[in-house]
Amino acid sequence: MREMSARLGKEKIGKLLVSLSVPASMGMIGNALYNLVDTIFVGRGVGAIAIGALTVSFPIQMIIMAFAIMIGMGSASAISRSLGANNVERADNVTGNSFFSIVIFSAIIAILGLAFTEPLLRFVGATDTILPYARDYITIIFYGSVFRSFAMSTNNLIRAEGNAKVAMISMFIGAGSNIILDPIFIFVFKLGVKGAALATIIAQFFAFLYVIRYLYSGKSSLRVRFHHLKPSISIIKEIVTVGMASFFRHISGGIAGIIVNTTLSFFGGDVALIIVGILQRVTMFVFMPLFGVVQGMQPIIGFNYGAKKYERVKETLKITILVTTVMATLGWCFIELFPSLVFNIFTSESEVVEKGAPIIRIVISMIPLIGIQIVAAALFQSLGKAVPSLILSLLRQILLFIPLVIILPRVFGLGLMGIWISYPIADVLAVILTVFYLRHELKKMNLWFDSSVVREELAESI
Repeated sequence: MREMSARLGKEKIGKLLVSLSVPASMGMIGNALYNLVDTIFVGRGVGAIAIGALTVSFPIQMIIMAFAIMIGMGSASAISRSLGANNVERADNVTGNSFFSIVIFSAIIAILGLAFTEPLLRFVGATDTILPYARDYITIIFYGSVFRSFAMSTNNLIRAEGNAKVAMISMFIGAGSNIILDPIFIFVFKLGVKGAALATIIAQFFAFLYVIRYLYSGKSSLRVRFHHLKPSISIIKEIVTVGMASFFRHISGGIAGIIVNTTLSFFGGDVALIIVGILQRVTMFVFMPLFGVVQGMQPIIGFNYGAKKYERVKETLKITILVTTVMATLGWCFIELFPSLVFNIFTSESEVVEKGAPIIRIVISMIPLIGIQIVAAALFQSLGKAVPSLILSLLRQILLFIPLVIILPRVFGLGLMGIWISYPIADVLAVILTVFYLRHELKKMNLWFDSSVVREELAESI
């Protein structure tokens, strides 16, 4: 099965990107379904106030996810480059060290979370009304977080060897199980938000079992033996260093969520928290296919960069930017046309729907532009360039969005509107700065390209 990776350096870029990105995008959609399905069933089965509980729990889950993605993406980059250089033993050692790291990180997070659950929920914006629901939900999530973290991390390794289909199947096993279990626990057993949390961790456990079975079935290019599990400081350092960009990109979402939640609690209360909870699920569902395309891009770029096939690196970058821009625009069109329909999926409470519809139009107004920002951060990660990737990952959420959310609601009497307009302003500024930075860095690496015939190259590749 090690020959599977060879096609990364030979097959036409368009065809290769489709074969890797479609399963990855479908898998990422499956991953987004975890929170989306929980929110729909909780909103319909418990009430809109329970959506507020999921809203304040969401930043905590983003932080858990950030550690899993850090290890997964850092390991995937190292594995792609090792396979590209035909160093298969090192690829196996990276895989073993990623297993060790994810278990340790997950255990520490779960222990700390269970020890400080209520103070943590207060810190992330839970009101007195929402707190009991949020506590019931997040406590169970902590107990099962290691399974989702492991499955999510190892999915990146499977994609790095070129087998995106298996990664997609594992995510759909988890999402499909969650969709089946949610109504059983919420409506049949009357467990409310506890039922939603139980459905989530059981579904994650099923995905975990599938990934483990594949990795030790002999079908994987990665053959992990006991000696590969021995911790290597140099490998773990590389995993963490390269994966740090993804860590900050995802944890910045958690930090931004905390600041948004606490600001909303002050300016808008429970209804505002419910609205932003729905906004988060919807925008995540739009973004996830883009991240799937980027995940399909990364092993191609990592392998070809390691093999010194720089023209293939440039071609992959051009096509990926075009595809992510088109996908973001399609999602934007649907939401702008049917905002009330989007909110009615989650709740029938008229106040939430009437207030939320115009707000979501503002929040997602600049989404068509952000494909290039997402691609740029992932590009440098694939090349093993940790610092540029880290800078671009921090740019949108940490360096731009958080200051805007803190400042705008408090100036010119903007209040809640200041929070909502912070989203598109941050998007526009992030894209402008990313274009200048990307051009500068790629020119230094002699990877910059002429801006001609992108569509023609895409058509020829496919």
